[in-house]
Amino acid sequence: MSGEVDRFQHGAALAMVLGDWSAGEGPLYRKLAAALARAVDDGALTTGERLPSERELARVLAVSRATVVAAYEELRERGVVDRRQGSGTRITGRRKPPRSDGRVRGGQGTAIVQRLIDGPGSLISLSYAADAGLPEVADAVHAVAAHDLTELLADPGYHPRGLPVLRAAIADHYTATGLPTEPEQVLVTSGAHQALVLLAEVYLRGAASVVVEAPSWSPCLDIFRQHGVDLVPVGLDADGGDGIDVHALASALATTSPSLLYVMPSFHNPTGRLMSATRRRQVAELAARHEVAVVEDNAYEGSLLSGDVATMPAPLAAYAPASAEVLTVASLKGVWAGLRVGWVRGPVGVVERCARRKAMADLGSPLLDQAVAARLVPRLGELRRSRSAVRREQCAELQRLLRHRLPEWSWRTPDGGSSLWVRLPGDHSADVFAQLALRHGVEVVPGSAMDPNGEHDAYFRIPFLRPPEVLAELVNRLAAAWTELQRHGPYDDLPLRPVV
Repeated sequence: MSGEVDRFQHGAALAMVLGDWSAGEGPLYRKLAAALARAVDDGALTTGERLPSERELARVLAVSRATVVAAYEELRERGVVDRRQGSGTRITGRRKPPRSDGRVRGGQGTAIVQRLIDGPGSLISLSYAADAGLPEVADAVHAVAAHDLTELLADPGYHPRGLPVLRAAIADHYTATGLPTEPEQVLVTSGAHQALVLLAEVYLRGAASVVVEAPSWSPCLDIFRQHGVDLVPVGLDADGGDGIDVHALASALATTSPSLLYVMPSFHNPTGRLMSATRRRQVAELAARHEVAVVEDNAYEGSLLSGDVATMPAPLAAYAPASAEVLTVASLKGVWAGLRVGWVRGPVGVVERCARRKAMADLGSPLLDQAVAARLVPRLGELRRSRSAVRREQCAELQRLLRHRLPEWSWRTPDGGSSLWVRLPGDHSADVFAQLALRHGVEVVPGSAMDPNGEHDAYFRIPFLRPPEVLAELVNRLAAAWTELQRHGPYDDLPLRPVV
């Protein structure tokens, strides 16, 4: 059978599709059978696909083997699967015509995207990290209503490149940070995510590969996977230093001839590392030497946790030689993610090609949002300083709670960003722990979902952008799940107590 038909044989990928399958009342085996049947109806599981072995799925879902056997048997009786000696358990014919389920084949961001669609419900979800909006957003809204609305209403409303006043403000912002920029080099997008989508459409044609950091943020990687490209992972400095390993990067660029290099210099998601000015120059020079375009994703650039925002290195593009092609992606996520205003800064020709695709996608982002953003961008330095002070307190509080309740866990205090990158002790798997955490009301994204090779299985990301009472409840639930795992273990010989 092809790898496509056997893509769930390692269990963890299927667990991401099943989401919080164990929630609700009733025996675990029936809830598992129901979740698998839903996945078939939704198109996530298709005819002929082989499910993981009973032992493998039991291990990853942290249930007894008997639970998986009973679930598979129920599905067999309902005609959803076929079970044969030597062939395993496979999905049988569908009752409905096949259709796209909206997931990226081979993608690892399934559960993260689905949680955004479903909403967190009663779960404390660690699948996203975003602050509440700053009060200055409301001030900007009032100012737009008082001073800009008449002129905006007289405008037809179609600006695929972005509202001119906002593009000019973004250009001035970059120029002030040490990266001279003209408005023609800026395209406004609906968040940084859309900027990545547009760049992927421009650069990824036919057989292609993209060099990425490992770990990285899986929904961003799924944008590239959607184009059928090969992802070439390059690790970070082992000693927790500057970010992407330049020696490994040089080797990857020399041997794979990629279409893009995708990095997150400020601040890397999920580790929170800040790439130094020296490392930015090294990366840019390597890319120029190998004639590879660089996409620097700085969606978290305003999230410094130590030092002064004024000491932040300039964008990677500022250190690039003239021959380099660097696309700088950023957004107002650090001010308020709900504003959904992002941008890409780059060579005029590339920005023009992105603008044509932006016009095809939505004819341009909403003008009111952009007018609000135009009043906020000139104040980014001030806003980031105030936000950083709050984030430092949140980060310190989460670390204090973890040291008290879960002293066996380890992490490196991040330079910035929104999360801790936590490592479980010993040979414990975050894939398995995620299942226990679900039953205690916490949705964990395991590190294997953030690595193109499925590695970093001992890690997971804990966002700290929560009020103190939520952080306390979060750590209490994580501690209860960890106690459950320590007490019973994940294996089928020691069945876990259901916690629902």
